[in-house]
Amino acid sequence: MIEKKVREIKVDFGVVEKSYWVEILRGLWITNKHFMVNMKGHILRAFGLKPQSEFSATIQYPEVLRPIHHRWRGRHRLTVKQNGDIRCTSCMMCETICPCDCIHIVPGESADPTVEKFPEEFFIDVLRCCFCGLCEEACPVDAIRMDVMDFNLAGYTRDIVFDKEFLMGISDKRAWEKWDVFPSDSKGSADAA
Repeated sequence: MIEKKVREIKVDFGVVEKSYWVEILRGLWITNKHFMVNMKGHILRAFGLKPQSEFSATIQYPEVLRPIHHRWRGRHRLTVKQNGDIRCTSCMMCETICPCDCIHIVPGESADPTVEKFPEEFFIDVLRCCFCGLCEEACPVDAIRMDVMDFNLAGYTRDIVFDKEFLMGISDKRAWEKWDVFPSDSKGSADAA
């Protein structure tokens, strides 16, 4: 049997290294220095003395939008043909490959003899979507894309579902952005109580 030899390395720490308070104070000093420098820049910008603040990386969000890379995977959209019909042929490849199971398609027969199927219903549950882009890559007819530069997908409800009309750009109805504390049904019952 081979005996393993372990060599121990002993390091003698000085008084400063043994006391962790010195390192804590050094870290607090760095944090406070950055805070004061950035606060000075924000105050100068607020009073108009320095319009462009290079002090911090804070983006003043509603007024200034963050730059987005051109290859960013954004909101989904369904492409249309030149005659205005939907390009999707309901092959179900995007629904099959989706790891989050957020795409739901109901295929239907088309009245056009050159088109075999088309989606009667096409839904994407955005809260389940992980924006991986597999649906875009799996589509053989390039019917679904993730190139809409709309990153304001917040809502007041937990059912942010895009339907076919919204994805095609026909409808701009965003029901999830409406905040109904008292829907019309419960308003009358709340007044009666």
